[in-house]
Amino acid sequence: MSRTEQPPPADDAPAWITGLLPDDWFTGPAEIVIDRDEILIVGTLAEPAHAADASEADRAAAERGRIAAYREETRERRIRFARQIEHKYQRKAAWGVVCGGTRELFTTLSAPVMTRLRQPDRQVLDTLVDAGVARSRSEALAWCVRLVGQHADQWLAELRDAMTAVDDLRKRGPAL
Repeated sequence: MSRTEQPPPADDAPAWITGLLPDDWFTGPAEIVIDRDEILIVGTLAEPAHAADASEADRAAAERGRIAAYREETRERRIRFARQIEHKYQRKAAWGVVCGGTRELFTTLSAPVMTRLRQPDRQVLDTLVDAGVARSRSEALAWCVRLVGQHADQWLAELRDAMTAVDDLRKRGPAL
């Protein structure tokens, strides 16, 4: 697929992937997030049993241990499933899990994004680099995108819903 080609539609991907995954992998349905480059599958694992007086550090360590065990035990099957998903939807497949208060993503795609910025915008990035917030302009730009995403979640969700409605209207076409 070339850079200008769009991947095939993935409207049925959440249902198809849900059917593909073993029922005993997660405590409930997996969260499946799709964009034009990647399909991210994040499931929730059962929390490990803790002593009543366990510290937050002990809880976090137990959760990381549960995640490490899951990652190792399911590696071969996740690779097989990823190949099927990538073949069907022409996007990379990535995995992650949530266990208690710990969320970990495995080998997610990092896609380059090219942009042209005028001096005032470059100065913002350079300030973040000079202050040690980021190591490079690229990292500073990613930091800015994450910050906007955190503070504009509701607006972005409304925008995505509106775009979905427009797509649905386009597919239906006018009633003649």
